Amino acid sequence: MENKKFDLSNRIFVPLMIIFVELIVGFALMLYFGAIGTTRMDIANETITVEGQGKVYVTPDIAVARMGVTTESEKSEEAVSKNNEKMNNIIKEIKAMGIEDKDIETVNYSLYPKYDYSGGRDTIIGYTLSQEINIKVRDFNQVSAVIQKATSLGANTINQLTFSVDNPEKAKNEAMQLAIEKAKEKAEVMAKASGLRLGKLVNVYEGGSGGGTIPLYAEKSMGMGGGDSSPAPDIQAGQQEIVVNMSLVYRLR
Repeated sequence: MENKKFDLSNRIFVPLMIIFVELIVGFALMLYFGAIGTTRMDIANETITVEGQGKVYVTPDIAVARMGVTTESEKSEEAVSKNNEKMNNIIKEIKAMGIEDKDIETVNYSLYPKYDYSGGRDTIIGYTLSQEINIKVRDFNQVSAVIQKATSLGANTINQLTFSVDNPEKAKNEAMQLAIEKAKEKAEVMAKASGLRLGKLVNVYEGGSGGGTIPLYAEKSMGMGGGDSSPAPDIQAGQQEIVVNMSLVYRLR
């Protein structure tokens, strides 16, 4: 009787290689999705949780300038009188430009003494009054003019200029839609790579959103104001990024 030999090496090696490649691909997908967002597959509970992020860019339509007047005098009442006179005039002229009362807010009013520490003694040599207001400008074309007007009337501090969107909900909704679409796509790819099928969507979570005010600068400069010859600043608002993260939980089948 003739002995027959069977070569089982190919029959074993090929399936093992296929399984190995599938494991490598699955592991690579896990690393990829883990790098760009949260992905959790709970086999015991037959669910998969995926996260998507949506971003949209909007142009700010509101500017808020924090401006002030700082005055110094030997007597406290003189410092107060000079400061109030300048600030009241600034507010009056800004209102004349169309800025409403509700958009002007006093945010700082402080009076403090100045000391001379020479000779080993603390001697009061004068007083400093600092008064600051927030001015909300809704007509973006007026931002430069408002700053120029205030400084020409004696404003000598500009601590911050920020930009924001008056109604960010529309942009947030668009970002949310993008985040959900990305999460759905991620879930489909993940399930397919794992040899599973997506079932019913059982939960949706919002993971937070970003985007608020954009600070242009924050600085304090003395000696400004008191003249009309200074050119108006060229204010550039740029764009604001609105970010929304969404998590979806699917049943597996």
